[in-house]
Amino acid sequence: MTPEDAAQPSTIESIRALLCARAAELGLLPAGESDAAAEEAAIERLLDQEVVTPEPTEEECGRYYAAHLDRFSSGDLVFARHILFAVTPGAPLEAIRNKAEQTLALVRAQPERFAELATQWSNCPSAAQGGNLGQLQRSDVVPEFAAALFEARREGLLPVLLRTRFGFHIVMIDKRLPGQAVPFDAVRDRIAAHLAQQVQARALRQYVEVLAGRAGARIAGVTAAATPLVQ
Repeated sequence: MTPEDAAQPSTIESIRALLCARAAELGLLPAGESDAAAEEAAIERLLDQEVVTPEPTEEECGRYYAAHLDRFSSGDLVFARHILFAVTPGAPLEAIRNKAEQTLALVRAQPERFAELATQWSNCPSAAQGGNLGQLQRSDVVPEFAAALFEARREGLLPVLLRTRFGFHIVMIDKRLPGQAVPFDAVRDRIAAHLAQQVQARALRQYVEVLAGRAGARIAGVTAAATPLVQ
């Protein structure tokens, strides 16, 4: 950065100066009131007066909801059990893997023994419940465990050991419940707020561009426009 660059006001400072100048022009910032609080109040009155943003209509909210249904759905649920063979620093990795493989072979041959083997061998507190992890959402577990539970789209015993940061897991997926769409009425206000924020941001940007165009100002990241002021 050159000394000349360092001497240039920042984009925020330049935009603030434009807004204050317009507020003064409209009599919203009386002469001599240049403290930060007075400027903030004047800018707020200016934007309320000159940047009018319409509220999103019911139809617009409905279109957004239909186009983004994946954002308004409850997550899939999985009911699973596991047997964890924990791997800790310095632990004999191959011996632990071998024990896990042997136990997996037993579960394949006798799935009814899953709870018994979990109680006997699992290094997870869930061993007290036969390895039962209960109802899980994706956010409840570490990413590598979530990938196995939610992306495989299968039920029953996973055919191979699952390796995570905690160790080796034997995993049984008992049941899946697909996510359900959240009703439009339940998210309508959230959608309206999101759309209103987008419209307001766009209107503010256009308003600043118009002020910059009128003033002949060059501001980094702002394209000066010669269109009339927003009414």
